[in-house]
Amino acid sequence: MFFYTLPILFNSIRSVSPTECLLMALALFALLYISVSAEDKKWQPQAYSNFLLASWLGGVSLYWVFWPFFLLLNASLIAADLLAKSGLITVSGWDDIHFILLFPITWWTISIWRCSNNTRLRVWAALARWVTVALLVEYGLKLLIRIDYPRIFFNCEDLLLDYGSCF
Repeated sequence: MFFYTLPILFNSIRSVSPTECLLMALALFALLYISVSAEDKKWQPQAYSNFLLASWLGGVSLYWVFWPFFLLLNASLIAADLLAKSGLITVSGWDDIHFILLFPITWWTISIWRCSNNTRLRVWAALARWVTVALLVEYGLKLLIRIDYPRIFFNCEDLLLDYGSCF
């Protein structure tokens, strides 16, 4: 996450400074840490026959909900961005990839929030929630770059079929 968007935000758009982003991120983490319930309950994993449904309902450990999808999602986002930067996919193909990833991200976000109490330390629950909010901010930044600054990110000279998307 933020592999290409933060450099574009800080160097080309210049609407916010890195210090301001860091302060906002720390304030958001503190707010999420406070919002996680402090009750110390002995959580036991529920038996499930369908992992996706059990995760959706909050019956899986936070570790097993967070890490597999986080790694797969970041690999997908970086691959889509690298393909778009090199001109191997069009701008609308890049849009399609992000639109398709939006539905699993919705499942992941809801599962993280429901399973965040299924960990021993509050800090892990707050970090997992913070990453989901950061992912939504990443999507917002990608949408901003796509709509207002496409010539900064996309290799518009090589996109003969989809050149109109660069304006």
